[in-house]
Order: sequence, then C-alpha cells, then structure tokens
Amino acid sequence: MKQPKIHGRGTAENPSNRFRPTVYERDAEWNEPDDPAPKTQFYRDASVSIIARNTSPDIGFEVSINPYRGCEHGCVYCYARPYHEYLGFSAGLDFETKIVVKENAPDLLRRELLAPKWKPQVLSMSGVTDCYQPIERRLQVTRKCLQVLAEFRNPVAIVTKNLLVTRDIDLLADLARDNAVAVFLSVTTLDADLARIMEPRTAQPNARLRAIRELTKAGVPVGVMVAPVIPGLTDHELPAILKAAADAGARFAGMVPIRLPYGVADLFQQWLERHLPERKEKVLAQIRAMRDGKLNDPDFGSRMRGKGILAEQIAKMFAVACRRAGIPEHGPQLSTAAFRRPLGAQMELL
Repeated sequence: MKQPKIHGRGTAENPSNRFRPTVYERDAEWNEPDDPAPKTQFYRDASVSIIARNTSPDIGFEVSINPYRGCEHGCVYCYARPYHEYLGFSAGLDFETKIVVKENAPDLLRRELLAPKWKPQVLSMSGVTDCYQPIERRLQVTRKCLQVLAEFRNPVAIVTKNLLVTRDIDLLADLARDNAVAVFLSVTTLDADLARIMEPRTAQPNARLRAIRELTKAGVPVGVMVAPVIPGLTDHELPAILKAAADAGARFAGMVPIRLPYGVADLFQQWLERHLPERKEKVLAQIRAMRDGKLNDPDFGSRMRGKGILAEQIAKMFAVACRRAGIPEHGPQLSTAAFRRPLGAQMELL
C-alpha cells in the first residue's frame, strides 16, 4: 500500500530489516494524511568505545567518531540508512525517528586519546550521521567531544548540514589557531522547496551559506561539500552552489555522486514517485547510466565517483566550476603538531 506523505520526514516507508523476519508498517487507512506521527524517540547507547576505524580505501579518513546513530535530518538519499539495520531497526522511518545517543562519547573519547596506543591523527566527525542534528542543541554531546579535542589539540574534520555548528565557533576557532580543524557545510541544492522535501529537518540552504560566512569570519577553515550530486535533479546546480559557497567564504570543496546502497534505492524511488513523479524515470535512468545499469555500485573507488560518460561530465563540470569560483577541490592538510596529553587528564585517568 502506498504510504501518505509525512510532514517533516524524508520517507513515509518503514521497510523490513534485511536481518530480521518481522516488519511493522504504518497503515495509510488508519492514519490521516497530515498525521505528524511517528514522533522521534531517543535511546541511550551502551558503547564502550567511540573511535571507529575505517579500512575502506576510497574514504578520505581513517578514524572517526559519531555521537549519534540514526539521523533526524531525514535526508531520503542518505547512504547511512542501512547502518540502522544493524541495531534491529528499519532503514526507513526508523532511521530518522529512532535516534541512538552516545551520551558517554566525551568520556570515552578522553580515555581513548589518553591511551598510549593512540597516535595523533585527524578524526572525522559525521562520517556516518550528522553530529549537529536537532537533538544536539539540547544534549551537546558533539560540543563536549569538541571540548575534549580542543584540550588535547587533536585535529578534527567536520561535515554537517546544520547552522548549529556556529554555536561552537569558540572551540572551532581555538582549534583553528593550531591548524587542527576543518569544517565542510554540505549543500546539496540551493532550491529551498526541494531541500524541504528531500532533507526535511536540515538547515535551509541559505542558512548553510550563513554558517560558511560566520565560520570564515571567525577564522575557521570552511568549505562546501556538494554531496550527493543527483543527476537529472541537482547536477545542474553545481556551478551555482560553488559560486554561492565561494562568495560566502568557502576555501575548499568536495563532491560525491549519489549512492543508493541496499534498501536506500527503494526508498529513493518511492520518494521520487511521491514528490516528483514527472522526473522519476529521468533521474533513475541517469543514475543507472553512472552505475553500470544499476542504481548502486558497491565497488571501491567507482562507488564514490561513478562510471561512464555522465560521471565524467559531472566531474569535469565540478572541476571547472571550482576553478571559476576560485576554490580548490581538496581540503587543507591539518596538523597534529600541537597534540598533547594534558597532565591533569592523565592524573584523572590514574
């Protein structure tokens, strides 16, 4: 049964978890079309470690921290949705309505940075889900992690879609003095109406550009991440996004074509049918043109770039637009030179 739109949610579907035989579906006949349910629920995470290590050769970081599992931003295309299935949830509505919070992330981070085996290196934040999603305003788990990183002078690279990152300008500017921070604002589209249905609980595009301006003014190295680029829907905006970001002060840029792993492909197709039916076939055909006739390519290397003529055209468009905007395609090289293990923290551990 086709599900009704849910205001403020990226998807109306809650498909079965590929690891579990049981599935619960929201019945369209029992709920009003404008029914705001389901509400967001939050769960405590019992993790005993916080730094995750990446072994994928086509990912630009080796270690990362993610204060939250699931993301209330609700971006329909999010490649991280399938990770929620490892927790027993669905990659659909569950991903954006059942958020798992790592309350003890700051304490775990402090302990792991104090460990003799820790070799100073750049930590990525938001490698999976956004560390500045709405609940962060109240819980401040990300801010407390940044306080630890500032204390240790360990470099960090952040990707976010939320203006809330400007709340932490004091800590980011402090780290910037030691070349120990870089922030990417993810800008997928400049079309506020499209963003509202595709990324329903993120900051609007003009607010993300405002974040770039405010961070730049504070001396924080900031760039733009145009990801995902969706052929037939947002790819034509590449030059405009890069120019707007550069005008706001962005100093570097990145780009990744859309990826639709596992159940995300079905969720994205259903979203197109619900919101943009007239564009559905064109968008899907162009995605397939970049993915060897499929909607997803899991192969290392090509999964982050795409294949074929269309993928090459988008990459060239991005490179030309970066040159015209006057910003390089790669972020800064952060430094670990200022890393330290504070004496007080070491005594506290003992």
